[in-house]
Amino acid sequence: MAGKLQVSSSPHIRSKVTTSKIMMAVVVALLPAAVYGVWLNGGHAAAVLILSVLSAVLTELIYEKIVGRPVTISDGSAVVTGLLLGMNMPPQIPFWIPIIGSVFAILVVKQFFGGLGQNFMNPALGARCFLMLSFAGHMTNFDVSGYAAKHIVDTVSGATPLAAVKAGETADLASMFFGNIKGTIGETSALMILIGGIFLIAAGIISWRIPVIYLATFSVFALIFGGHGFDLYYLACELCGGGIMLGAFFMATDYVTRPITVKGQYIYGVLLGVMTGIFRIFGGSAEGTSYAIIFSNLLVPLIERSTIPAGFGIVKEKKKGGEAA
Repeated sequence: MAGKLQVSSSPHIRSKVTTSKIMMAVVVALLPAAVYGVWLNGGHAAAVLILSVLSAVLTELIYEKIVGRPVTISDGSAVVTGLLLGMNMPPQIPFWIPIIGSVFAILVVKQFFGGLGQNFMNPALGARCFLMLSFAGHMTNFDVSGYAAKHIVDTVSGATPLAAVKAGETADLASMFFGNIKGTIGETSALMILIGGIFLIAAGIISWRIPVIYLATFSVFALIFGGHGFDLYYLACELCGGGIMLGAFFMATDYVTRPITVKGQYIYGVLLGVMTGIFRIFGGSAEGTSYAIIFSNLLVPLIERSTIPAGFGIVKEKKKGGEAA
């Protein structure tokens, strides 16, 4: 048999990059923002993150054992979902809420649709929106403790600096960029999120296309329709406030729920920016990133269908009736 060509089923070229390695890289990239959030808000925030991760992993383990599926907790996807959900929680949230959220994310959004790779929306964001609709009072209570309670810069009369910006008040941009503000555990420091996002791009885990096009489109939309004219300070506050940075780098780029085509990713990024702008500027809430990403997730199959390239040697022609030949 020596010297003979060996033919096997596709794929014929395999990468050494595995799902678990990708998820581990995402966890590492999230650590700066997560650690900063814990340092700012104290032990309660740390417990929220731990409970959220443990609940996600245990839910996946128990469900797969019950239905007889192979156990997949070693791929790390449940850890990432739990960590992202925990980072989207207010720092003083009751412990039972992130637990319910993790169960919903893994069970309803992920496992009921077939597990990793089959979910139609980002599980962490799906759970966050579910919690926002179910427990709005708790999910919008941004009381702080620990270091933040003594040293946080109170630049707003409402819950967060982003709410102040929407109300036409002035916010402290430096505090928003570095993270000395009220907000969810993982979204307060734009700097820490940027560090993690740049790491993912540099490591080749995500492409620059979706986050850059997303943020650029939102910037143009905010300058045109924000009601502040060409005010770059206002724009910087919009970019540093809320969950847009966390969403752009860590949730909009989710492998399962983003388009696989290059053209599709450009369209997806533009759609994300426009939808976030609509929700933030014209909606009743100052935030809108989660709903914008979920709405765009639902349109991904249509985007891919419209942007999938033709096979090699296949020319798409139009018949007289307008159908492709």
